[in-house]
Amino acid sequence: MATTKRNSRILDEMHETARGLHGAGLISKRRTGEFVALCNLDVHEIPPQQIKALRERAHVSQAVFAAVLNTSLSTVQKWEAGDKKPGGPSLKLLNLIERKGLEAVI
Repeated sequence: MATTKRNSRILDEMHETARGLHGAGLISKRRTGEFVALCNLDVHEIPPQQIKALRERAHVSQAVFAAVLNTSLSTVQKWEAGDKKPGGPSLKLLNLIERKGLEAVI
């Protein structure tokens, strides 16, 4: 499973700064967690059978899944058949759905 990771010195510095601010008592544990979450924006490729499983787990048709992802029915069909791979915002949304469920994007 390939992972797309943003190697960013700025994100690393933000993470370190948030930890330091929390350690100094200047920001809450919750706010520190938000900074950490922002620094971990990795997405991974999702194979066709897993895309179908995500959709089926949500109990929606391909057409409804496409509408939620703001893409076409044929695109979802091609993803599930392995004829096309999701990328960019679609891949990010699929990763979010995988972690949090379809409700996270509705």
